[in-house]
Order: sequence, then C-alpha cells, then structure tokens
Amino acid sequence: MKLAGLSSSPAASSPSSSLLGRLFKPALGAALTLATAAAMAAPTNMKIATVVWIGYGPFYVAESLDLFKKYNLKVSLQVFTDPALIPPAIASGAVDGGMLTYDQVVGQVAAGKAMKVVMPIDYSNGGDAIVADASIKSVKDFKGRKVGYNPLSPSDFLLSYALKINGLGEKDISPVSMTPEAVPAAMASGQLPIGVTYEPSLSQVLGQGGGKKFKVVFSSKDAPGLIADVLVFDDKVIKAKPAEITGLIKAYLDGMAYMKAKPDEAAKIIGKFMGVSAKEAKEQMSGVYNIPLAEMPKAFLPAKETTSYYASGEVIGQLLKAKGQISAIPATEATMDASLVKALAK
Repeated sequence: MKLAGLSSSPAASSPSSSLLGRLFKPALGAALTLATAAAMAAPTNMKIATVVWIGYGPFYVAESLDLFKKYNLKVSLQVFTDPALIPPAIASGAVDGGMLTYDQVVGQVAAGKAMKVVMPIDYSNGGDAIVADASIKSVKDFKGRKVGYNPLSPSDFLLSYALKINGLGEKDISPVSMTPEAVPAAMASGQLPIGVTYEPSLSQVLGQGGGKKFKVVFSSKDAPGLIADVLVFDDKVIKAKPAEITGLIKAYLDGMAYMKAKPDEAAKIIGKFMGVSAKEAKEQMSGVYNIPLAEMPKAFLPAKETTSYYASGEVIGQLLKAKGQISAIPATEATMDASLVKALAK
C-alpha cells in the first residue's frame, strides 16, 4: 500500500529516513505495549452485597484468597445486616449485584424491578429454622404466641409456609419485627418464645441452656430447595458486564474447589468471616447444599422438584400474593438469565 504524501523514490530510503523509521517503529510499539499492559493491569472493581450466611462460604474464601484477581477483578463484599436492604442497593447502583434468596427476586420482579438470577448458589437444608422453647411441641402451638422474625425476608417466607401447611396464618400469631441476628438475645431474655432465624444465629439460640432450652420446630430441611440463595444482577448490568460476571462466577467455583480440597483451611476462613470458630463453621455447612456447576442449569429448567425455580417460584408467588406482598405472580422466565451458567457448564 502506498501512503499519500510519501515518495516511493530512492530518496525515501535515504539513511536519514531509515533512521527515523528505526526510531519511530520501536517507540510506537513500546507505546502500544504500555497501553495494552496498562489496560490489562487495571482490574474491574465490583461491589457485591451479601449477608453473613454459611451458604456464601465459597465467596468468603474467594475474597480472602483473592481468587478474583485471576479474572482481572477486584471484588469487595459489602456485608448487610438486613437482607431486605440489598434489593434497593442493587436497584440504585450502590452495589453491582448481590446475594439474595429467590423469594426476594420474585418479589422484586413482581414490583417491576429488572433483577435476574445469574447463578444458583445454594439451597438451605436446615440452615434456616423456626426455633421455640420447650413448651411448644409443633407449629400448631404457635397460635396466639409471639413470634419474632424479619418481615419481607426469607424468615418471613419460611414462617408463612410453615403456618400455611399447618392450617394457620399470620392472623393466628402475634408478630414481633426483628432481624435474624436479634433473635438469640430476644429469646434468651425470656420475652420471646418463638423466633425465626438462620446460621450462625440459629446455633446461638440452640446452644443456650446447654442445648436444652430451645429446639427446632420447623426448618428449611422440611422443604428442600424452597429457600434458595442466588447471585443477582440488574438486567442492564448483565448486558453491560457479562465477562466480569462470568469471572465472578468462576472465582466462586474456585472457592468451592478450595473448600473441597482444603476443608480445614476453608473452615478457618469462613469462620473468621462469620465470627465463629472453624469447628462451628464446619457444623453449619451441613445446613446448606452448595450447588456444583454441573447441577446449576437444572435450577433454571421446568421441573416438579422445588430445587427448580419453576416449582419453588410457584409456591413462593402464591404465598407472597396471599400475604399481599405482590399483586401478581411474575413469569419465572422474567426472574432469571441462565446464559452465563449454561455457557460455563458446556
């Protein structure tokens, strides 16, 4: 190719022009190399909202060991004491994404928010529970009693489900609004006979009085898959940052792999994040099931099992509508984007 304004005569090959060429080309190459290196060296910052929950252990490991760095990410986990505050933070852009329970996603989509599940994290298998003192034998004994729980949260949902299948409703109890973390102290004071909470607060309640004062009356183990934890982003963020979100998912999977390869070290990391001992962290892990990559796509497929969002979403939607929390049940497809997980699972 001949460039306009440049001569093709022998003069163009004179010593002076050759010298300029030798100087110019390396300088240009160096500049491009430096620009490329700078672009590659600058990681993408992401803020991800979370709560202290044993099922999020792989994320805690990933943060502690900086497993995100491999995917050119700098991830900061933003801890919320109230899970109900995470959806507004995602909607406002205060955080890039967050860890929610699937019932929260259904509620948000029903309210017109464009939040979607991009990855299943875990489902509670006893890690969420309704605890009560020795005088209460079953859920049916809740009638007329005070029950402490966090409104519009997974605790509210678990309680609603337990009451419904036992022929009761919210009108049959005396609700006391409090966060899951406040339940242990409230029950220890003797002012609250029944509370709904999750780990690590659950173990704190059950450990009181030498383990004989309180007991589990109903838990997520009685409805496997119904309380599912998910990684959620606003639809516009999913479209804008698919590669970054994929990197986040990969780092999470690396965290899971580390937990399997080095369970003792992982328990120390998770315990430190949660404010419990490594031994307690290990015990709490039995209350959740972290979903491996090979099983993740199944959560997005229609099925009768509540481990599918189609099945659990139907139950969740009906309960939320009955409680007046949503006016219409959203289509399951509107609550999720399975594309990133499916691509990784191929």
